[in-house]
Amino acid sequence: MKVLVTNDDGITSPGIFSLKKALETVAEVAVIAPDRNCSAIGRGITVGESMDVEEIAFPDGGTGFAVCGTPVDCVRLASLGFLDWRPDMVVSGINLGVNLGDDITYSGTVAAAFEGIMLGIPAIAASIERSREQDYNFETVADFTARLAERIVQNHLPENILLNINSPNRPAAGIRGAEVTHLGKRIYRDQLVEEVAGDGPGGRRRYHIYGDDPSYHKEEGTDFHAINLDKISVTPIHFALTNVAGLKVIRDWDLDTLIGRNAGRVNP
Repeated sequence: MKVLVTNDDGITSPGIFSLKKALETVAEVAVIAPDRNCSAIGRGITVGESMDVEEIAFPDGGTGFAVCGTPVDCVRLASLGFLDWRPDMVVSGINLGVNLGDDITYSGTVAAAFEGIMLGIPAIAASIERSREQDYNFETVADFTARLAERIVQNHLPENILLNINSPNRPAAGIRGAEVTHLGKRIYRDQLVEEVAGDGPGGRRRYHIYGDDPSYHKEEGTDFHAINLDKISVTPIHFALTNVAGLKVIRDWDLDTLIGRNAGRVNP
């Protein structure tokens, strides 16, 4: 098995090194990741600009590639021939902070995994609870992810599904199990706060929007609920965004009548 490891926290993040080490026990691993923090960049890509790629050394003597681009760019590089082989799997993480519920729509970590399944490559996104003291139990989720990668190969995960892993920040002995979950609903506490007022007409102003303490709807079976119980959450996610129920509703609107206020209709 050949695995591409990437992330959105940047190639110097300690989470990616822990993930690399764990996966190397079960697979051949290549690391291609952004050269800077790209958190919350979602599925952003680099368009109309070249990307610099630099080989960097890891503490264990191995190397990886730092890219002046986004997490999705990194997956594209690997799939288009930058490596000597095409990945059998994309594993993104370990993100410093969970990606639960609606968070996944913003997450660069999950976006990289999405790019994998769009290219027909099985994918995992892995995240851990944020630690205010910056003391992380990476080994717990790293080892779990490596074993899950093996299980995916053995059991042939259905196409176009990625597994979104979120782990409590605890040693393995403090984890109360692993649970298959569905996405929960995030409650954001964003407010528009003016930090610097402009001087005079048209002056530049500065605002802060995004809150640091979001909540969630309490519901059993969700990824939020599992984390709250000190369990590792595993959520299967796909990229089919079409709302099937909405198709019938909108078809009944007779959209042909909206084409030009007085335009005649062409007979088929």
